[in-house]
Amino acid sequence: MTNIILCGGSGTRLWPISRTLMPKQFVKLFDDKSLFQLTVERNSKVCDSQFIVSNTEQYFLALDQLEELHKSKNKYLLEPVGRNTAPAIALACMALESEEVVLVTPSDHLIKDEKEYEKVLNIAKELASENNLVTFGITPTFAETGFGYIESEGLTVKAFHEKPDFDTATEYLRAGNYYWNSGMFCFKAGVFLEELKKYSPTVYNSSLKAFNNSNQDSVIRIKHNDMLNIPEDSIDYAVMEKSNIVKVVPSDINWSDVGSFDSLYEELPKDKDGNTLNEKHIAIDSKNNLVYGTDRYIATVDIEDCIVVDTGDALLISKKGSSQKVKEVVKEIKKTTELHNIHLTGHRPWGTYTILEDSNGYKIKRIEVKAGKRLSLQKHKHRNEHWIVVSGQAAVTINDKTFILNQNESTYIKAGDIHRLSNDTNEGLVIIEAQVGSYTGEDDIERLDDDFSRS
Repeated sequence: MTNIILCGGSGTRLWPISRTLMPKQFVKLFDDKSLFQLTVERNSKVCDSQFIVSNTEQYFLALDQLEELHKSKNKYLLEPVGRNTAPAIALACMALESEEVVLVTPSDHLIKDEKEYEKVLNIAKELASENNLVTFGITPTFAETGFGYIESEGLTVKAFHEKPDFDTATEYLRAGNYYWNSGMFCFKAGVFLEELKKYSPTVYNSSLKAFNNSNQDSVIRIKHNDMLNIPEDSIDYAVMEKSNIVKVVPSDINWSDVGSFDSLYEELPKDKDGNTLNEKHIAIDSKNNLVYGTDRYIATVDIEDCIVVDTGDALLISKKGSSQKVKEVVKEIKKTTELHNIHLTGHRPWGTYTILEDSNGYKIKRIEVKAGKRLSLQKHKHRNEHWIVVSGQAAVTINDKTFILNQNESTYIKAGDIHRLSNDTNEGLVIIEAQVGSYTGEDDIERLDDDFSRS
């Protein structure tokens, strides 16, 4: 069985922890592991391999985090633009044998009862082997209005229902045959594609064309225009709500989609006063608060039922129960800054950079380059750069010259110079980069050659 892991989404409901280029599934929130890593570990117990569907930026995050887990049986499919779950799953299934059973899961859910989860997966696998489309219905514990519901008759799905109002959700809970729609599925790759072809032929045909036209080496890369030509549709609308071979497996597995700070608070360990554990939190008569921050000390006095999130470049303060409004904050942020997009520390396929200071006319970064990696061959229009080696050894190319810089040595790159930073050693490289110029935005870059196929 192959685990298709869907890594799309920007996770804006957990801003400022989660951002477009570091969404919540890759943030290490639980025992120094991310939700993505927990998903892989959990499903590896029943699946033979992972098939990651993501965009280019998330691909490198997944690559690094799978390497940390020592997982090597991985396939990757990169979407240049998201078109919802139906095309994503279809494209992955087209790369597999028709009889292969797949377990489709989001990358950002938390499941704490793993013994029950394994039992549920074995039931689903058996139903899938009998040519059914299987979905997982989470046993509801309260009248949740933020989830869709699945109505069942035994293991047969009677209907899918949109997010209800509170009174309707209460009726669903009382009825006992309604389940939260988990967004997890199990089926044979070929069975799903046949049902997609039958009920949503436009999605199927355009996905097939995009797949056949893709670049397929070690990574399947769908071309931008081909992806745009696929209609945007969810698997529920495209197939599950129309097919007559859909089964549901009731799943009482202690599940959470970690979709808000309120739900995150419920999952994190707490002290005797109900505050989330944080070595840098000083609590004076403060109770039942989510306090997140790893850099600065955070002191709270006489506050209860609050959310305090500090990420260095952004601070969120909210009442518990109101954290769904964070998405409204993100809408405002997008109007004036890039804070929705990236943290002070940005992750790249070659390593990381951390912005130490950013002011009018200059920016200072700490750049870490992993062993054996190099940045793109590039140039800038609006800024000059000064590089100082803090540790390691840098191989520097400027125009037609390549030379070595050791610790405490530096160089200067003028605007317009073609340049590249490389780490040809087996040790890490750390440099300080000082940018000076009329514009120091991340988009002032023209790549001439790149090891990672970025434009």
